[in-house]
Amino acid sequence: MPTTTSPGTAGAVLNEAAERPDGVIRPATAADLPAIAELCAAHADFERAGPVPTDLATRLETVLFSGRPRAWCLVVDRGGELIGYATFSWEFSTWQAADHLHLDCLFVTEPHRGAGWGHALLMTVKDAAADLGAAEVQ
Repeated sequence: MPTTTSPGTAGAVLNEAAERPDGVIRPATAADLPAIAELCAAHADFERAGPVPTDLATRLETVLFSGRPRAWCLVVDRGGELIGYATFSWEFSTWQAADHLHLDCLFVTEPHRGAGWGHALLMTVKDAAADLGAAEVQ
């Protein structure tokens, strides 16, 4: 079984931003939580899912920003406006006997689709997986 980085150290791996001329993919901060909650609501609407909890930003704070976060979030930041996000968590596959990153959500707002942000988010998650020693992204 490959040696992997502890999931608690993922924040250290995700401290670099992926810049493009029209914006940047960066790790979310606690200050982003209200905008992330809005993106989650838009994502749920797009998927025709039920509404997100009204206290989603508060709930996500513990999950994303505790001393040992349960999940991580990347955001697409275009001049202070968040237009997309990806969330992922550390998981274990019994069948593979290996750790992997589970990509839970990936969403880009409608006006910005087709500009490559979704692909860029996915590649950034895949890079984080490799840096952490995860076998794959699922």
